[in-house]
Amino acid sequence: MSAQTVAAVVLAAGIGSRMKSARPKVLHPLAGRPMIAQVMAVVAALEPARQVAVISPGARDEVAAALPGVELAVQDPPLGTGHAAMAARQALKGFAGDVLILFADSPLVSVETLEAMLAARRGADDPAVVVMGFRPEDTAEYARLIVGPEGYLERIVEHRDATSDERSIKLCNSGFMAIDGTVLFELLDRIDNDNAQGEYYLTDIVTAANAIGRRCSVVEGAEVEAWGINDRAQLAAAEAVLQNRMRHAAMAAGATLRDPDSVFFSHDTVLGRDVTVGPNVVFGPGVVVGEDVVIEAFSHLEGCLVAAGGRIGPFARLRPEAEIGFGARVGNFVEVKKATIEAGAKVNHLSYIGDARVGEGSNVGAGTITCNYDGFLKHFTDIGRDVFIGSNTALVAPVRVGDGAMVGAGSTITGDVADDELAVTRATQSAVEGFAPRYRERKTKEKAAKSKAGKGKPA
Repeated sequence: MSAQTVAAVVLAAGIGSRMKSARPKVLHPLAGRPMIAQVMAVVAALEPARQVAVISPGARDEVAAALPGVELAVQDPPLGTGHAAMAARQALKGFAGDVLILFADSPLVSVETLEAMLAARRGADDPAVVVMGFRPEDTAEYARLIVGPEGYLERIVEHRDATSDERSIKLCNSGFMAIDGTVLFELLDRIDNDNAQGEYYLTDIVTAANAIGRRCSVVEGAEVEAWGINDRAQLAAAEAVLQNRMRHAAMAAGATLRDPDSVFFSHDTVLGRDVTVGPNVVFGPGVVVGEDVVIEAFSHLEGCLVAAGGRIGPFARLRPEAEIGFGARVGNFVEVKKATIEAGAKVNHLSYIGDARVGEGSNVGAGTITCNYDGFLKHFTDIGRDVFIGSNTALVAPVRVGDGAMVGAGSTITGDVADDELAVTRATQSAVEGFAPRYRERKTKEKAAKSKAGKGKPA
């Protein structure tokens, strides 16, 4: 599709009161990004020349932050969908290509359907407007598409205005349109607000086009593509659809998901070939996983990189700026944040590694923590290559453990450890010969005495 011939206008000025939220409806997340960004991502695949989001005045700053590079147009006051489309007039000034009009709260439309709509708009019969229709199992309160005997769209009738015969029609209106940009605003200017709500309806553009002798057409899409999100339950249903799409895409690309329905992806998750993902794994935004990685059950990854051959989990947490090197291992109940675990290194059990480097081939024992925060600032722990850190060690940053060094179990390391040095800080072990049986005998007698005294008390 030629970028110079497509523009997209996404209507996003709805209040969304049923979300019961201080956040604008279109900024509620799907697959780790705002739903309006999901719509814009679909549009971006068409390489449009212009992208415009029509928003309410109170949402400008928040929407701008979510959509860098997208031009914003403000609808004020809100006077219907046709009025919202009119708000894009200045942003589309001089544009003569095809204009897609979409809705920010309908984020499941596919690239293939939009391409089909644009292809129909450019067909030999040159329709001014192409509408996406769909055939739901329950036509509910949807507007109906009235198609004439020659197969062209004659008008769109709202459910409340439809006759019984019109309500029996199964072809419903999604709201998505592809419109000839040379007549878009001429048609919008023909729409009036002579209705009970006093609003300008975008659906009236079909009648306006027919009135000037231009045909209108219908392209059918799947019902799910037309879903609108108005409350939290519908948001969850849309999330389920996107997750299912991403799971199938991951498996088609060569990943194994042991229990697909329990794995949750972000919109930007990247999995290499022959990755294996266990049950109940969650990928937050910004995760890249190399080939032949195994991610065991109940692990959570976000903003991290796992190189080829790594093994993660079970019950591991990789936080932003964690980098796991080739063949490295991060085991059960291990948390890594803003740290590099280099090739072949192992952090296998019950540890926290933050603001740190663990050098190539090093082994970090169970219960080790990098004490990176002093209550005011974060500090760095540098562990060299081929280092052995004993279990239950606290490394108080800033600190460096040199290449080939060893740290004894139970140590608290507050100073640098030189290359090949052994550092141990635990107290010297002492022993009392024969203490254990004498202690047990004494305690047994004390317990018996207490039991006897308790029985002698009145009830």
